[in-house]
Amino acid sequence: MSFFTRFACAATLALSTALPTFAQEDSLTISIGFGPTAEIPDPRASYNGWISNQTGVTETLMGIDYDMNLYPRLAKSIKQSTPTTWRVTLRDGLTFHDGSEVTAQAVIDAITPISDKEHAGHNARVAKLLDLAGMTSDGGNVIVFETNSPNAAFPWTLSEPAIAVLGAASEDFPINATGPYVFKEAVPEQLYRVEANPDYRLGTPGLEEVRIVVSSNPSTATLAFEAGEVDLVINYPETDFERIQETGAQGFSAPTARLYFYTVNAASGPMANPLIRKAVSYAIDRQGIVNAALSGVGGVPAGTIYPAGKGWAADISAPYDSAKAETLLAEAGAVKEGGTWMLDGAPLEIDIVTYSSRAALPPTAELTQAFLGAIGVKANITVGEWGASNDAIAAGEADLFLQAWVTTPQGDPGAVLETLLKSSGGSNSGKFSNARLDELLEQGRLTFEHDARKAIYGEIQQIIADEAALIPVFHVSQTNVGVAGLSGYRVHPTETYWITHETKLTE
Repeated sequence: MSFFTRFACAATLALSTALPTFAQEDSLTISIGFGPTAEIPDPRASYNGWISNQTGVTETLMGIDYDMNLYPRLAKSIKQSTPTTWRVTLRDGLTFHDGSEVTAQAVIDAITPISDKEHAGHNARVAKLLDLAGMTSDGGNVIVFETNSPNAAFPWTLSEPAIAVLGAASEDFPINATGPYVFKEAVPEQLYRVEANPDYRLGTPGLEEVRIVVSSNPSTATLAFEAGEVDLVINYPETDFERIQETGAQGFSAPTARLYFYTVNAASGPMANPLIRKAVSYAIDRQGIVNAALSGVGGVPAGTIYPAGKGWAADISAPYDSAKAETLLAEAGAVKEGGTWMLDGAPLEIDIVTYSSRAALPPTAELTQAFLGAIGVKANITVGEWGASNDAIAAGEADLFLQAWVTTPQGDPGAVLETLLKSSGGSNSGKFSNARLDELLEQGRLTFEHDARKAIYGEIQQIIADEAALIPVFHVSQTNVGVAGLSGYRVHPTETYWITHETKLTE
């Protein structure tokens, strides 16, 4: 059986149970593969803010729309008064779930713990994004943010779900936020339940309750959906996506900013040669991988870092051209003998590492192995945990590390590239280094005019493509399935927005 047939056919279900319109009137039950880590998950800590933002409990000062544009959310406006000073004016009439007023001081009190190592809301990742020198209030509704250095990404950072606007917690409102739904309870790794906020400023929510239930096995979630136990499944199996819609279910699918890509070992081994890196890129049939590993619905081939048509993407393609791949191998000094490419007198071998917590990673690695084998390059695959794979590439014990990141989690193009590819980047495990790229990443932070920033990140993307600084494979499309009566829901490119006050179930 070919790789394409194998992965296109794997896990296809033959269930034909008729679908109910909804599991429970005015209550939406969503199945996801992960869950809360505490009974009261502080939205500021770790990635807890994702689920509270997704369920409509918490809101941020700024937001990202479905076209990846930045907009004021709880903020009425944001203005820069000096290179390191930002003034955020709150909307009028904002209240927390307990009825208390949202003030500038309340926002300061909510954000301060993010940088406090002794507080349960501490988040070193987000504190680094904020890079705050201080915060003050100017009257009741203006927050003045002082950053340690100029940072054009700062307004985008305020869309980070962990920077949730929270009021004082109480027994009745342990997560006292501003959204259309109120947190009620959580069972670690099992349940997250919210109820409607009848006083929500934009209108009465369309649901009385939203329940998040955890199912780590996609097949289990599929069965629960067909049994009428859940109304929406996030990350529904791609192999069953077409079939389930024939039963009357709704399919929700759209490309996201999550990129599946190869980190390259740019410091040692064959991938240290940019010609070989580019040869590997040309050898990969990205559309073939999308068709086989994702059933043609779970992603779109990626030519660059950002999804096409979403804000920052440059017009760069990554064509499949096996003849070009072999030409580049020859330019790199490799010689083909008996169908095998030899480099420095030995067969050219490429060691690939990846992890299994995302189902599409191992088959993507295996398909890459097959494509390389087709041109005479042997590839070896090791599937382990993310940490072990990252350590292997960092230690020079592997040549390619296949992983998946949301490249614009706050909508801004800079932060992820800085950590992945800047010479001093904290996640630059492949040790790629390019002085011009470093310079442009610095310029991106210091340049505040949008079109000028877009030009800078366009040049950055071109350098990445020219040097094969990393090898993009595909942007994953989140494939979700809901009951026929679900409306007011769309797949968001950052994956951090699900439920709004307009989401509802009808017969």
